[in-house]
Amino acid sequence: MTYDEALTYLDSLNTFGIRLGLDRITRLLALMGNPEGSYKTVHVTGTNGKGSTTATLAAILHSAGVRAGMYTSPHLLDYTERIKIDQTEVTRADFAAAISFTKQCATELVSEGGESPTQFEVLTAAAFYHFALRKVEYAVIEVGLGGLLDSTNVIVPEISIITNVALDHADRCGGTLQAIAEQKAGIIKPGIPVITAADEAVLPVIRTKAASARASLAVLGQQFSACLESLNAGGQVISIKTQLYGQVGPARLKLLGRHQIANGALAVMAALHLGQRDERITAAAIEQGLAGVVWPGRFEVIPGQPPIVLDGAHNPAGARVLRAALDEIFPGRSMVFLLGILQDKDIGGIVSSLIRPADAVVVAAPESERAAEPQLVAKLIKARRTEMAASIEEGIHKARRLAEQDGVICIAGSLYLIGYARAIINNRQTNYGQV
Repeated sequence: MTYDEALTYLDSLNTFGIRLGLDRITRLLALMGNPEGSYKTVHVTGTNGKGSTTATLAAILHSAGVRAGMYTSPHLLDYTERIKIDQTEVTRADFAAAISFTKQCATELVSEGGESPTQFEVLTAAAFYHFALRKVEYAVIEVGLGGLLDSTNVIVPEISIITNVALDHADRCGGTLQAIAEQKAGIIKPGIPVITAADEAVLPVIRTKAASARASLAVLGQQFSACLESLNAGGQVISIKTQLYGQVGPARLKLLGRHQIANGALAVMAALHLGQRDERITAAAIEQGLAGVVWPGRFEVIPGQPPIVLDGAHNPAGARVLRAALDEIFPGRSMVFLLGILQDKDIGGIVSSLIRPADAVVVAAPESERAAEPQLVAKLIKARRTEMAASIEEGIHKARRLAEQDGVICIAGSLYLIGYARAIINNRQTNYGQV
C-alpha cells in the first residue's frame, strides 16, 4: 500500500462518520495482537489544551532520553503529523505500512461479522501498532473526542490527565458542563493517578469518579501550582511548585499564552510522577523539554511585518484565552483577523469572545465539508471592517492589505483553516495539492 492508497482507504471510512464506542477498536486491536499493551502510556483529554499538554510531555520524555511516541489529532497538513516518535513524524512509507496492516485486520473483523471500524479507530490502531513495532518505551496519547467512549480509551495508562472542561462537542458529549465532564472523566482507571487543571464548576464530577476508582487526584491550584515569572514574544518563564515533588523552574516555556502555563504545569506534574520510577526523567530534562516543545498552530507566531499568529481556537473558551494572549503579548497593536469556523461550532460565542469593535476581520471558509458559510459568520461580527474572501489564500492577501503599520494578523477559528493557511504562508505542499 502506498501513502496515496492509504489516504484513499481512510477517506472511504468517512462514510461511516463518528460512531463512539469501544467494541470495534477492542476487537480490531485483538486481531492485531494488542500492540497497545507493549509500552507504557499517558492518556490526555480535555476540551482545550490537550494537544499542547501531550506535545509538552512528549518533549520532556524525549529530553530525558526516553523513546516516546505521541499520538494527536487532527492534523494540520498531513496525516503523518498525528504519529510521532522521538519528536519526528512517521514517514509516509511507515504510515502506509501501518494502515495496510490495520486494514487487513479490519477486513478480517468484518468477515467475522463485526462492524467496520471508523476512520479514527483505524488511525488509532495503526498508531498503537507503529509504536509497538518501533519499540517505544512510552506513548503519550491524546483523546480524539470526549473520553469515555473514545477509541483511545482502551489503554491502561500510567497517568490520566484532564486539562479542563468547557462547552464543545455538546451534541456528542452532553449538553451541559457536567455531562461533558463525565465523558472526560471516563478515562479515569482504577488506581491510576489523575492530574487536572479543571475548575471548580466541574471538579466534583472528576473527584467523584476518581474516588470511586480509588485513583489519586492532583488539582492545579491545590496539590500543585504554576506562576508566570516573565514573558516576551519568544516565550515565557514559569515556575511550578508541587506538594510532593518540590519545585521546577524558573524555566523557559517555548509555548506562548497564559493558558500554556497550565498545560505546561500538567505536563511537568506528570513527568515528575513518572520520574519517581524512571531516574532519567530529571528536573534538568523537564526544563529542557519545556524550552524545546514545538506545537504548530497553537499561538504560533510567524515573524514578519506584520507578524502572523496562527491559533486553532474553535470554541468560546479557546477564543477567550486567545484574545487574552493577543492583548498581553501585543499590547496596543491593531488586530486583523482571518476567521473561519465550522458550522457545528458556537459561532456567535467564538466571535463575541474574540472580536472587538476596533478590529478588522476577513472571513473565509475552512477546508472542510462542515465549514460555515462566510456570510453567516460575517453577520455575527461587530468590527470596524468586515470582508469576505472566496478562498483562504485570498483571505490572507486581504488581511495583509488591511493590516496597519503596527498591526498583527491572527488566523483562527478552526484547525482546518490554519493548516491550509500555514501551508500558503510557508509555501508548502499539502494533501490539498500545491498551494
